[in-house]
This record gives sequence, structure tokens and C-alpha cells, in this order.
Amino acid sequence: MNGINIFADGSGRMALTREETAKALGLTASTIDKLAARKLLRPSRATRRPLYSVEEIKRFLRETTVELEIREDGLAEL
Repeated sequence: MNGINIFADGSGRMALTREETAKALGLTASTIDKLAARKLLRPSRATRRPLYSVEEIKRFLRETTVELEIREDGLAEL
């Protein structure tokens, strides 16, 4: 029986640990903690350790991405 993968990242996992989230974003675990303290990245506290849903990580990236415009001289500006 072929099932449908309902998980957001296609891996079968809905959430990542703090360390996995840091690795996925190219950050340190300490930076993940700081982002959580600033409420920029919201972990689930349903378990002993914080878990970061794939959807939450995507939301964080969407909402914190800055669009740059390229000037005629080839330099970028906000």
C-alpha cells in the first residue's frame, strides 16, 4: 500500500531538534536559542526539548528575508 507523505519536508519528519535546525539554517545552536528568546523562531514545547516544525522554519525564512534591488552600477541596496 502506497501512502501519501503528509510531512512538509518530504523526509517523514514534521519537526527538527535545536541542533538539526541550526545545521539546516547554517547557524549555531546558541543562535537558535537567541532567535527563540527574541520570539523570531518559535519552538514547540510539547516535549522536554524544543522542536522546530518545518513550517515554522519556513515561516521564519519568509518573514526575515530581505529583498535587495540591484542598481545600475551593479551594487545592491535595500
